[in-house]
Amino acid sequence: MASHSNGEAQGDATVEEVLRVGEEESETMAANIPGLIAVAVFYVIILATGIWASRKSKQEEKRSTGTATEVTLVAGRNINLFVGIFTMTATWVGGGYILGTAATAYNPTKGLFWALMPLEYFINFSVAGLFFAKRMRSKEYVTMMDPLQLKYGENLTCIILIPAVISEILWVACIMASLGGTMSVILDISSFYSICISAAVAIIYTLLGGMFSVAYTDVIQLAFIFISLWLCVPFLIMNPASADITLTAFNGTFQAPWVGTLDPEDLGLWIDDFLVLSLGGLASQGVHQRILSAASSKEAQVICFAAAGFCFILGIPSVLLGAVAASTDWNMTSYGSPSPYERGEATKILPIALQHLTPKYVSILGIGAVAAAVMSSIDSFLLSSASLFTNNFYKSLLRKKASDRELQWVIKISVMVAGLVGMGLAFLGNNVLTFWFLGTDVMYTLVLPQFICVLFFPITNGYGALGGCILGVMLRVLSGEPLLHFNPVIHFPGCRLIDGIYVQYFPCRTLAMLVSLCANILISYVTSLLFEKRLLPKRWDVLQVRTHSTPSRADEKSNVNNNLPGVSDQLLDTTC
Repeated sequence: MASHSNGEAQGDATVEEVLRVGEEESETMAANIPGLIAVAVFYVIILATGIWASRKSKQEEKRSTGTATEVTLVAGRNINLFVGIFTMTATWVGGGYILGTAATAYNPTKGLFWALMPLEYFINFSVAGLFFAKRMRSKEYVTMMDPLQLKYGENLTCIILIPAVISEILWVACIMASLGGTMSVILDISSFYSICISAAVAIIYTLLGGMFSVAYTDVIQLAFIFISLWLCVPFLIMNPASADITLTAFNGTFQAPWVGTLDPEDLGLWIDDFLVLSLGGLASQGVHQRILSAASSKEAQVICFAAAGFCFILGIPSVLLGAVAASTDWNMTSYGSPSPYERGEATKILPIALQHLTPKYVSILGIGAVAAAVMSSIDSFLLSSASLFTNNFYKSLLRKKASDRELQWVIKISVMVAGLVGMGLAFLGNNVLTFWFLGTDVMYTLVLPQFICVLFFPITNGYGALGGCILGVMLRVLSGEPLLHFNPVIHFPGCRLIDGIYVQYFPCRTLAMLVSLCANILISYVTSLLFEKRLLPKRWDVLQVRTHSTPSRADEKSNVNNNLPGVSDQLLDTTC
């Protein structure tokens, strides 16, 4: 974890303090007027596109054989292939991805060995395309929680649903915080105002058009990200204050080589970070919402594979920026000495480098790229969190007979609430990687094991899922979390005391995930055996392991295939 090894301070502030700081900043800062105008124009274009796409959503509602809710959440399962590729990529190329990759590559205690987010996202989407896309799309689910709800029941699925929604909101907070920090550096405006305005724009067009508005605005946003980031690269590399990055890659000039090092004692943490970011996204509603929006299973796979390549390409400029920043004599720039790392501003290295190493108009392009990345991810996670709440909680538990119109209003309210909560969290944190890692951590250790089991292990049941969740959460909590200043109860091999906080250098998150996965399978097998062989009376089967069908919305609608596989059935489903 990027902030684990340094034990960086995560000092929080109250909302009142943030408001006071925002007022002080507004008094002392001289706003960058050309930059503000450029960002304002960009926001107007995005809002106009979102409004236009909302009209397309209304037209699709009339043509679609499904409900208006399905059109809002999965675009009537008829998203254009080209648009699908763009929106899948834009969902993950957010502010946390761009700023986090640059910050890690620049950090002299980390470097390129730890800034592997482009490769990790490439793996994430490749695995999704190979093993998840066809299976999910062919079953005609509405959200990724549908298979769990159909297999384990509504009540038990809520245990997994709640952390899934929380993680989506944490990602919203991460993305908003990244935008606020960037705009405060380049545009000289308070992060408070930039976060509020950006959140308002994203909420408005997401409310109006749902998945269609999100997808079509992503096309413009991703194009802007690609062009802006790559246009900044030549100016960064050729600036006179920076040495040749090919020379500083392995030779310490102004700081440690930017390639970085991977010491043997750090290998466990590196493996853990790599697997969390490579596989954690597989349990994200944002990914599966786009898979389920595809016109066919084949197109869903193509969307995943194309997004894998685009995510990798769009991560390269951030790595190069981090390398240039690590090769810069900051005393020769308007920033001056000491360096950003020595001032504790390593997490803001992208806006700092754009402001002090490139011409002003280029830095404005850079802030535009970050703003586009932020907007493209905020809207996606707002809609995905609203989708989970509406479809798998409100409709399934609170109002099973809710009308389509009622569900539409619930989606709109959920989007607003998620946006406001994410905005509030963005004000309280000063490290964008904190929310990014916590969100991914929750999905990886708790949701992913249950999601894999329900899709690939037909033998699993509610008892296994409950036992797996309990054991996984217990192990994860007992392992501690430096980002929350929570010391571990279990000290795995390699655990170190850094700045008063114990940091695990053992892959404890991966261990918690594997324990949860294996516990689910083992407990499911044993309980199925006990009830099938009548070693336990049927009245004790409170979770009704034999009443839930194989997960499929199509099966649910036709009321067929209502028997759960027995112990003698296939244990692992390996079809792709």
